[in-house]
Amino acid sequence: MITEKQSIFKLILIMGLAVILIHVIHALTLDRMMEYKEISFHATEIPPEMNGYRIAFITDTHSMPGKRLSEVAAELNNRKVDLLVLGGDFPALDGAPRRSVEILAQIVATDGIYGVEGNHDNHRELFAAMKDHNIKPLSNSGLYVRDNFYLAGVEDLWNRSPNIAYALEGAAPGDFVLLIAHNPDITMLQETSGVSLILSGHTHGGQITFFGILAPALIPDFVTSYGHRFKSGWSLSGDGTPVYVSNGTGAYLPRVFARPQVILITLISEQGEHRNPQHALLMNFYFL
Repeated sequence: MITEKQSIFKLILIMGLAVILIHVIHALTLDRMMEYKEISFHATEIPPEMNGYRIAFITDTHSMPGKRLSEVAAELNNRKVDLLVLGGDFPALDGAPRRSVEILAQIVATDGIYGVEGNHDNHRELFAAMKDHNIKPLSNSGLYVRDNFYLAGVEDLWNRSPNIAYALEGAAPGDFVLLIAHNPDITMLQETSGVSLILSGHTHGGQITFFGILAPALIPDFVTSYGHRFKSGWSLSGDGTPVYVSNGTGAYLPRVFARPQVILITLISEQGEHRNPQHALLMNFYFL
């Protein structure tokens, strides 16, 4: 005769196995499918003539096979973008990082391709490959992509000495300023008040998560010092600048409820009082 305790134990065991099965199935299916995530960013600094401007953001390709990365390049050429920015960590199995850069250089972007290094990159090797393929490295530096649109990038936090102030030296008050920083933690350590939007990667959406919510890899001081704050999607820097963190495009370890992504940002010129509507939502969100 089955006791009540045995019934409860059996139910818990079945539920536990079901949870494991759901995560395994997700890892073998959706977590291997590229997501082309469309987001919009509204700001008064965006020049009216850039309303609808499209930016593609690729980061953390890691050991992504060349064939799969070529599929991403072809898809972005079909979607047509104005600017491509690369967020670092480019090594690939078939000729790192030169082969990855060669494939990414095939993406046609009206205003060109720019990139920063990640913690897995040898910046000298990476930047040499970029320059050979007409991709502009950003290393504590910036430049005007268009009138009143300043693009900046910083060195990697773990490997070198990122300096946001140096990267922004050429920008003027009132410009729309886009900052690329591989590791989002730098946005908590240095002033970002002159920046409109920051794009980062590095945390891989938590890599292996429990239903996409909890990620053991994001315990403080392992991948990030700020827990789940920069796991994925919208966040804020230490002084309130919007930060968007991509899950990353390639594979490093198996992904579980952390689908690989290419981020596509559409800029919307706003004339309202707030710098961007994301602030209203983000300021009411307390990070884990």
